Amino acid sequence: MRRAVILGLSGPRVLPGEAALFRDADPWGFILFRRNIEDSAQLRALTDRLRDIVGWDAPVFVDQEGGTVQRLRPPLARDWPDASAQAGGEAAVRLRHRLMAHELRRHGIDGNCAPVIDVAGPDTHPFLQRRIWAQAPEAVARIARAAAEGMLAGGVLPVIKHLPGHGAANADSHVDLPRCHASLSALEARDFVPVRALADLPLGMSAHVVYEALDPQEPGTHSPVVLRHLREVLGFDGLLMTDDLNMNALGGSIPERAARAITAGCDIALHCSGDLAEMTGVVAAVGLLEGQAAKRAGRALAARHAPEPIDIAAANAEFERLTRTA
Repeated sequence: MRRAVILGLSGPRVLPGEAALFRDADPWGFILFRRNIEDSAQLRALTDRLRDIVGWDAPVFVDQEGGTVQRLRPPLARDWPDASAQAGGEAAVRLRHRLMAHELRRHGIDGNCAPVIDVAGPDTHPFLQRRIWAQAPEAVARIARAAAEGMLAGGVLPVIKHLPGHGAANADSHVDLPRCHASLSALEARDFVPVRALADLPLGMSAHVVYEALDPQEPGTHSPVVLRHLREVLGFDGLLMTDDLNMNALGGSIPERAARAITAGCDIALHCSGDLAEMTGVVAAVGLLEGQAAKRAGRALAARHAPEPIDIAAANAEFERLTRTA
C-alpha cells in the first residue's frame, strides 16, 4: 500500500539512496524543481526512472504557474507571464493551460500545482500578488476554472491552491507564519467564494495560514477546525495535499509537521527539499494512504487521462490572437 506522501529529490538524477527509499516507501507521487531539470531528454528520462522505481504510473508534479513560479523554462516550455499580467480573458487562460499541459506531458509530468485561486486584497503579500488572477472572487473562480479545464484536457491534474485562501493573509509563508484577521463573514463573502465554486476539482493544496476566525492558534495545514470547515462547509472533497513542509510558517521538526498535517485532516504530505534524511523521517511519520484519503487519491488518478487531440501550431496562433487583441 502506498504512503501518504509526495517526495522531491536532490538533483537531475536519482541517487542510489533516493532510489532505495522510493522503492521501499512507494510514495503516492513526486514533485520536481529547477534543480531537477537540465534539458528535455534528461527530464523525460528522470520521470520515466521515477515511475520505474516504484513500479506504477505515479503522478509527477511541478509548480508551473507561469511568470515567477515556473520550473520549466525555454526551450523546454514557453515563457508564460504571471497570472496578473495574462491578457485575453477566460478563453486565453484555458488555451494557455492546454498548451502548458502539452509542454508538461511531453516530459512525463502529469500534475501541476496550479491554478492559484486566492483573491487579491489589501493584505495580500507581494510574493502572492502577482500570482493572483483577479481581485473579484467570482472572476478568480471563473478564470481558475478555465485554467483547470485546460490542464485536464491536456492530461494534467490541476492542484488548486492555497485552501481555503491565502489572499487575506499578511505574510509570505515561505518565511513567516501568515495570519488572517478577517471575520468569518468576510472570508465567506470573498476568499472562500472560489473554494466553493471549484470544490468539485480533484486536488487541492492547503495553506500554511492562521485563520483567526476559525482557529486562532494553528495554521490551516495543522488545524482540524479549518480543514473540517473546508470539507463540511465549503464542500471540497478532493485529495488535499499540504503545501511544502519545509516552509518556515510551520513549527516543529519536519516529521512532526508531516504527522500533524495528516492527523489534522490533510490526505498527503508534500516534502520538497530532496533531503534524504528528512524524507526518511517524513515517510515514517505519515503512514499508509488509506480510508477516505485513499478513495480521494483514487478519484484524483481517475481524472488523469490521455490528452485530447490538439493542433499545437494552430493553438499557439490562436493564443497569440487572443492575447494580442485583448
